[in-house]
Amino acid sequence: MQIYSFSPFGYEGSLVSVEVDIRRGIPAIDMVGLADGAVKESRERMKTAIRNSGYEFPPERVLISLSPADLKKEGAGFDLAVALGVLCEASKGQDEGEAGLCSDVLVLGELELSGALRPVRAVHAAASSARAAGIEYCVVPAANANEAREALGMKVVGAKNLREAFEALRDKSLFTDAKSSGGPDFAPKDCVEIEGVLFPPFCEGSGFEDFFGQKDLVRACTIAAAGGHNLLAFGPPGCGKSLILQRFSALLPLLTAEEAQSVTRIHSIAGLMPPGQGLVRIPPFRQPHMSASLEGMCGGSIQCRPGEISLAHNGALFLDEAAEFRSSVLQMLRVPLESQKVVLSRAGRTAVYPAAFQLLMAANPCPCGNYGSEKKLCLCSARSVELYWKKFSAPLLDRMDIRVKMDIPDPGTQAEVWSTMDLRLPIARAVKVQRRRQGGKNARLRPEEIPEICRLSGQAEGLLLSAARRYDFTPRALASCKKVARTIADMEESPQISAEHMAEAIDLRKESGILS
Repeated sequence: MQIYSFSPFGYEGSLVSVEVDIRRGIPAIDMVGLADGAVKESRERMKTAIRNSGYEFPPERVLISLSPADLKKEGAGFDLAVALGVLCEASKGQDEGEAGLCSDVLVLGELELSGALRPVRAVHAAASSARAAGIEYCVVPAANANEAREALGMKVVGAKNLREAFEALRDKSLFTDAKSSGGPDFAPKDCVEIEGVLFPPFCEGSGFEDFFGQKDLVRACTIAAAGGHNLLAFGPPGCGKSLILQRFSALLPLLTAEEAQSVTRIHSIAGLMPPGQGLVRIPPFRQPHMSASLEGMCGGSIQCRPGEISLAHNGALFLDEAAEFRSSVLQMLRVPLESQKVVLSRAGRTAVYPAAFQLLMAANPCPCGNYGSEKKLCLCSARSVELYWKKFSAPLLDRMDIRVKMDIPDPGTQAEVWSTMDLRLPIARAVKVQRRRQGGKNARLRPEEIPEICRLSGQAEGLLLSAARRYDFTPRALASCKKVARTIADMEESPQISAEHMAEAIDLRKESGILS
């Protein structure tokens, strides 16, 4: 039996082999393998935990080797692996029984002095990497057990303390997988099924029931959620753009099993998994503060931790008051929006995170917020308005598939009342069609897929060519109109894009006010 642990770095990380040798000599604990301070401190913690768990620590010289030797090991997740390595080496020659574990095993966990185990991060990433390397047994703290079981085919023991972990190595029958463990269901409780598509439950205050009016933005949100399109809403303060976009997550369906695996891995690496959590099925919705740095958005630190755009993978990233973000942060979004990944380089090592996120932005039309309003006076100069919008840059705005100009509604008009369930119905239809047709969202169609999937009627094609000349659409804008029109047609379960579908897509693209 060989014990492995895991060193998290970036999205992939590395498996670490833990070897222990006990030999005659002055009693001491030596550790080799480029361990940092936290790992080296585990020597005394591990020694005390072994004794407090009722075992005898070897009264000899103990050598602990962590390999590969040139890989820096960081964190307290090696505690349990080192302790089990010492106990297994000290018990060599003893009869472990026929059911003892002979296969390689992945071990993660932080030890308390009492021998109790504390949860650690990156367990799902470790279990997935170990399973890919052919390791099918895993010992982790009980709080991380469901997370580890979501790695397909991994058999797991969730131990509460060191004694339970060591007993598991002696009894192979204690290891269980996701099916035999009686763990949580794949889908969250109280989820809602519409047209065969699952949606997360929503409580009072998280849906659209308490909104009135703003029909254009609500319709745009519905289309954006159905096809994964980027959306920009701008208007004067108080018009409701931020409030509506903050409820956008209520329109997103649950992630598929494949989508949830990568999202769970990223959240596990970031240490954002709640105790007992299995797969992350609810799409992420991230709303960073406008003071966010480049590293906070794209990721960084010595271990290349994920940033906001990777944490929003297969979900939505909402930038409220987007013009107040740093220009460098806004421009950094352009490449991940196109490539759907983030490449981080630190000290000779490179980490690649998936970043297939949906960008939502809310902004005022000018510094004072009243530019273009029919009811208020704008006091900004033409130069200040120009500088305000230059922070976004044309390439970034060109990647926004849907643009919605808003105004403060007249209090005397009859406002429409919204139902979250009614809004989800066309979204479910579109999502079901897309999953069956291409397996992903329309917004992520590759250029070579557009002619086949986005088939236009004769009238729709003529309408698009006319709009392209009138509004000076770029090739990206033309492709965006086709993909948005395809989503609108999918919401109506129409096999072909009609002139009505294309007309609405063009309106959503050209409705840019000062951007045109």
